Amino acid sequence: MPITVTAPEGVLTPAGEREILPRLSAALIEASGATGNAFFTAIVGGTVNILPLHRIYAGGANRPVVMVELKLPNIGLGSIEARNAFINAAAGIVAELCVPGHRPENTWINIVNAPDGGWGIGSRQYSGEALVAAATAAAQ
Repeated sequence: MPITVTAPEGVLTPAGEREILPRLSAALIEASGATGNAFFTAIVGGTVNILPLHRIYAGGANRPVVMVELKLPNIGLGSIEARNAFINAAAGIVAELCVPGHRPENTWINIVNAPDGGWGIGSRQYSGEALVAAATAAAQ
């Protein structure tokens, strides 16, 4: 389940650039109720993209926005409460890992869902049911 962080240079602290993805991954796993599930943990990953400030826009102008995009199968974070838990955790993580003065309205979090069967690892297509079965088997 890929997490993509896009931030302008100098907005995340150096430690923040290293820590943000592991911390967001842990927040996703926790919000999903999958802490300790080897299968689920293994399929959470992502990238951190640091761009020059002049390449990040909001409202038609350069602005130091940190964007967190989470892509999930349609069964992921299946309730409003689970999505809210991830969004709140992610916003807190970004706030902790940014330089002083980063404003909360400059943190955007976006959750995108793939349709059933629109999720794959390697050449294997997973339906929501197959993902649940694999995660359940790993928990036993």
